[in-house]
Amino acid sequence: MTTVYDVPADRFIRTLAEELKKKPEMKPPDWAAFAKTGVHKEMPPHDPEWWFVRTASILRRVYIEGPIGVQRLRTIYGGKKDRGSRPKQFRKGSGSILRKALQQLETAGLIQKEKTGRRVSPGGISFMDNLADRMAREEKTQATQ
Repeated sequence: MTTVYDVPADRFIRTLAEELKKKPEMKPPDWAAFAKTGVHKEMPPHDPEWWFVRTASILRRVYIEGPIGVQRLRTIYGGKKDRGSRPKQFRKGSGSILRKALQQLETAGLIQKEKTGRRVSPGGISFMDNLADRMAREEKTQATQ
């Protein structure tokens, strides 16, 4: 069976975001339209569906690297801050966005909390692997046509 590791990340994240939109537990907070994704960014995201894409990306990252905590995820989603004429420096990403997304994923039953961080639940693993398998089969049928 095909797993998350066997599917290209960019297409998998977009497809997973579409699937997460269908879940009633997953909805962006009211402040998501105005929030930057970190102090290193100058503007909020342009994509109105960015919350679902970020949540899908977080879920995939927890699947691959779990158990993982918010601080490590902040480092992953950080970037270089433009400080004008001074050299750029690394800054961590927003912890609030990560915490809220992880809480929604926990409510949806896709992630479970442990002592060492968060890990994808068995239901979340089967959900993601089934999605990856379906994507691989669709890709195979399109290649044969």
